[in-house]
Amino acid sequence: MSEPVAAIDCGTNTIKLLVGDPAGEPDGVRRESRMIRLGQGVDATGRLAPEALARAWEAIDEFAAIIAEAGIGAERVRFCATSASRDAENAAEFTAGVHARLGIDPEVLSGDEEARLAFAGAVRGLPDAGLTAPTLVVDIGGGSTELILGDPADGPSAAHSMDIGSVRLHERHVRHDPITPDEIAAVVADIDAALDACPVSPADARAVVLVAGTNTTLAAGTLGLEAYDRTLIHAQVLTVAALHEQVDRLLAMTVAERRELGWMHPGRADVIDAGALIVSRVLRRIPVDRVVVAETDILDGIAWSLTP
Repeated sequence: MSEPVAAIDCGTNTIKLLVGDPAGEPDGVRRESRMIRLGQGVDATGRLAPEALARAWEAIDEFAAIIAEAGIGAERVRFCATSASRDAENAAEFTAGVHARLGIDPEVLSGDEEARLAFAGAVRGLPDAGLTAPTLVVDIGGGSTELILGDPADGPSAAHSMDIGSVRLHERHVRHDPITPDEIAAVVADIDAALDACPVSPADARAVVLVAGTNTTLAAGTLGLEAYDRTLIHAQVLTVAALHEQVDRLLAMTVAERRELGWMHPGRADVIDAGALIVSRVLRRIPVDRVVVAETDILDGIAWSLTP
């Protein structure tokens, strides 16, 4: 058994912590997640908002206490920041705040590195899924979406990060509740333009793995769960047709109606319209009729990167 590590993934909408030994027993790994909406307004202003930073500091203070309680030194902690902090003009303020709380600097990942870690986390967490090459991992975040194509045994061969995400596109286009047909068309136009320009083609995939909060939330609804349960979602095989039906149901709902769903996190209910549309448009370009959903993702890839 290797020494425990602490991995932090700070995205546009969510910050997540994994503490423990990723190679050990699942029960020995602690996972925490907080909705902080770090990317609030970044697409419009280019800056991290003061209230978003305040939410981040509160969550990071909590995580710092958990890491200290576990006795994990700074040399076994990795903090990776993704789209929002990569794009913001005041990213240095974020870096300084993280260092003050954890004693380490966050790594602002490039899109390619983000993709490599996401592929490793997703595929390594599905040893019995029978994935065939090339496998496409679809990682939808708040600010960006990664498409990673590769061999489960050998790693990614092609990856690209697109500046489309649930928070970014919702803030850019959606002004009504529920989303209107014209707003759907505007979101879809941005998604399709990004996919048309993407050097990684979903059509090349022979197996597809969906990861991260938008995808796993859609899976929870598709599975008909009463409450969100990662153990019931991980490694589930879902039909593309069923996912499309779930997307249509969510788009027809108000934010208040979505928040009433037992499996919907309240902090995701407003922006899942844009996130669901990203899923839908990617699925329309894949040649398979079933996909696998993984609860292991970039956070697990970060943790694995800290182990021998």
